[in-house]
Amino acid sequence: MANISLLIAGGSGNRMGQDIPKQFLTVNERPVIVYTLEAFEKHPEIDAIAVVCIEGWEQVLWAYAGQFNIKKLKLVIPGGRNGQDSIRNGVFELEKHFAPDDIVLIHDAIRPMVSAEIISDNIRVAMEYGNATAVIPCAEAMLQTEDGIVSAGSYPRDQLKRTQTPQAFHLGQICDLHRRALEKGITNSVASCTLMIEMGEKVYFSVGSEKNVKLTTVEDIDIFKALLTAKRSDWLKD
Repeated sequence: MANISLLIAGGSGNRMGQDIPKQFLTVNERPVIVYTLEAFEKHPEIDAIAVVCIEGWEQVLWAYAGQFNIKKLKLVIPGGRNGQDSIRNGVFELEKHFAPDDIVLIHDAIRPMVSAEIISDNIRVAMEYGNATAVIPCAEAMLQTEDGIVSAGSYPRDQLKRTQTPQAFHLGQICDLHRRALEKGITNSVASCTLMIEMGEKVYFSVGSEKNVKLTTVEDIDIFKALLTAKRSDWLKD
């Protein structure tokens, strides 16, 4: 059985407000997507990497893979109109090259701080339960609102999880899910885990991390730079 990492790098990054896609922004002389690629390249349980790439950047990606010694990159796949479209493109292409029982870890290319522990636990839970979504606890008070201006209600935070990636599935299962979603006219689910729930399936949790930050805004880039240079104090317990 193979474990395949499918990096989703099909977005243009409009919210970042930069001239190039955020996954290709350079931080400390290294493109963001290279940090993400290296996390899966170095992980002993990952057998292959595929990337769903924004149009026009495919050759740049292959060049970076060569420059930074990413040997597990096997496929570069065209992106779609939205996230669900891009993921579907990716898993349908993987289906041509890998077995239905193989595990695919779908991961945002703009989560470059994904750790080996997160990847390992994602694989473990997917192998045990059939799927896995990296999550972290909800530490904040959660308020309900109708208009985005005022709240008169709250939601118990202990009943909530904040989802991240990777989100892992057996390849045949996630391809079947996307086919059934198309038949039902579901075309813009925000994530694979939400698509699972919309299709009546259960989602199982694997370990995430506050450090597994998604680079969506310029402030997120500042956080990423700080995390790259941070060293945990010796007196802090794990």
